[in-house]
Amino acid sequence: DAKPKIPIEVTLPDGTVLGLDHNLTSWTSTPYDVAMCISEGLANIAIVARVGHTSRVGQTDKDAVVPGDGIQYNYGSDDDDKNNNSKKEKGELWDLTRPLEGNCNIEILKFDSDDDAGKAVFWHSSAHILGQSLEHNYGALLTIGPPIAGGFYYDAYMGDGEGLSESQLGEIDDEFRKSVKRKEKFERLVVTKEEALDLFSYSPFKTALIAAKVPDGTRTTVYRNGDLIDLCMGPHVPHTGKIKAFKMLRCSAAQWLGDAKNDQLQRVYGVSYPNKKLLKTHIANLEAAKERDHRRLGVQQKLFMFHKLSPGSAFFLPHGTIVYNTLSEFIRTQYRKRGYSEVITPNIFNLKLWEQSGHAKHYKDDMFTFEVEGEEWGMKPMNCPAHCLMFASTTRSYRELPMRIADFGVLHRNEQSGALGGLTRVRRFQQDDAHIFCQEDQIQEEVVECLEFMKFVYQTFGMSYKLELSTRPAKALGEKVLWDRAETALAAAMDQFVGEGNWKENPGDGAFYGPKIDIKVMDAMDRIHQCATIQLDFQLPIRFDLRYRKKGGVNGENQSDVNGNVHANGDATNGAVTVETTVNGVNGEKEFDEGSVEVLPPDFARPVMVHRAMLGSVERMFAVLLEHYGGKWPFWLSPRQALVVPVGMSFVPYGNRVKDRLLAAGFHVDIDDSTKSLKKKVRDGQIAQYNYIFVVGETEETNDSVNVRNRNNEQEGEKKMDDVIAEFKNLCETYQ
Repeated sequence: DAKPKIPIEVTLPDGTVLGLDHNLTSWTSTPYDVAMCISEGLANIAIVARVGHTSRVGQTDKDAVVPGDGIQYNYGSDDDDKNNNSKKEKGELWDLTRPLEGNCNIEILKFDSDDDAGKAVFWHSSAHILGQSLEHNYGALLTIGPPIAGGFYYDAYMGDGEGLSESQLGEIDDEFRKSVKRKEKFERLVVTKEEALDLFSYSPFKTALIAAKVPDGTRTTVYRNGDLIDLCMGPHVPHTGKIKAFKMLRCSAAQWLGDAKNDQLQRVYGVSYPNKKLLKTHIANLEAAKERDHRRLGVQQKLFMFHKLSPGSAFFLPHGTIVYNTLSEFIRTQYRKRGYSEVITPNIFNLKLWEQSGHAKHYKDDMFTFEVEGEEWGMKPMNCPAHCLMFASTTRSYRELPMRIADFGVLHRNEQSGALGGLTRVRRFQQDDAHIFCQEDQIQEEVVECLEFMKFVYQTFGMSYKLELSTRPAKALGEKVLWDRAETALAAAMDQFVGEGNWKENPGDGAFYGPKIDIKVMDAMDRIHQCATIQLDFQLPIRFDLRYRKKGGVNGENQSDVNGNVHANGDATNGAVTVETTVNGVNGEKEFDEGSVEVLPPDFARPVMVHRAMLGSVERMFAVLLEHYGGKWPFWLSPRQALVVPVGMSFVPYGNRVKDRLLAAGFHVDIDDSTKSLKKKVRDGQIAQYNYIFVVGETEETNDSVNVRNRNNEQEGEKKMDDVIAEFKNLCETYQ
């Protein structure tokens, strides 16, 4: 259709307005033209734009599209404003070659843009070239090819044969290279649902996506590069020639839609960069990561194992258990200093608990459930509902708040077998989980304390961090005014903790039950991990009718409520909270009815619930730290703090006395009393990553001492045993 061509104004992130002097026109001018107005250099390295239209002209119903590819970009649209973290209008990622539709705010994104949106688009375009290569080389049927952290992949159906092997990656690289040399344009096309079904009639995978995701009577988009036409919402780089450096990394099996009952697919992973130098650095980092892979180091150091009879559940061996328990005790020591009370809660619950909490509706498929005496029960996947039962078990006063409840309870989640991976994705795990019940005016203080706790933990580990505030999503529960107050409290806490301008806001990315602080920590290889979390929750206190008696109530603290009853929220005999539900008529599923919650008497208020974890999953943190340290544990956390090496068999008795004395002092010590040579024993101890090696012979026995070498083979000389024990205690107390 003919679109109106009228002058438009484009506003840049710094407030500069490009107007009539730049000849920008609706439905003709593109973000690339805007980039050229700024500089040719920027236009040449630009990847994509973020556009927020303030007005549009000439739009019709035919311009509205819905996604059909199942791929979403999870990148915020806010500039990381260093002055005031102000919230800006949320824009959308936009092809550089796609005409602008009216006045707009625009940001030109490069590959290394702060929020990684440029990388995501670059890698998404690379996935399309990979898909084209799989079609050309093997006649594969393409399914889904998204960008991921560190690259991209494409899942393809190869038939019932053996699939791909690593030796074929070079063939894919060669075909990929041909497309790059051709500089094929990425073209965006809008099609009706019927046209899309006809276009992809040869592929049961694409037609299934269209049927499921594109409503009748609507339109979606496809992208063409060369002879490939793929179902896709985009956006993409201008042409394939932008992908100047690339490499296919590995291939593996996958299942259609992640369901083991569906067709088996071949997944090919790749990575790409705008230049060869960046690719070379990335490949070098991957090689380093292989050397540090926790699965490899875990076997080498005999820390943990897995068995097919319990997939996804780690067996921690003796030395691994030392690390696990030391991490837990590290957190427990801080609990004692920071006013937490540790509790123990059941592992199994009647499913009614999870219906009341809302988890049954959202997470039941990820729970292990079973029948007991005709009723459905489940292994707990999280601790928060149990802590709500504890809070509700008696009448609470404002004097008890904030109440900080910590729990290392064992959790189970029914992860799909194909998603399991070492300690980072398991079915059985523990968290350093805690929940803080507080008054609304205590939120800021409690959040700052949580952030201080987090800072102490990750500084101890030698890891840096970044903070992001995720705010009210579109489908949030609860009143907006309450969200606004909570977000203001979190923002004030972050300003107090790190200073204004030193954190980022992610508008609309909060949980449905409350805003949250996302804490991203960086390891020794600058990889980002999200382990710690701080989240506010308004919904569970409502669902469990949690309440506390306010200060200065008309009836006085610990007196009767307006009905003359002093009561807890639970059953008088066993503390069980009554579950009130309504049936929504869909498969008999029960939903929480807020109308069933009793209106609070005037003397009472609801607490705010803060979910927080410092380590997150202890199993996952174990893996992160093992890779962060490269297997070289710091002394306080090490499962092999010292190895006693007698110079000969006649000094084994003294060696055992040294070992026993150190063990009695609480340290993790072994002795090598084998007949191997001294040089071999020392070398084996260094390879096993003992922090210290104590060589003992006649002189040491006479002087009640040890000859000290560290794992870097640096000799520290002879030291008295009393001095060694004092030094070791100091290393543990100062977390060195």
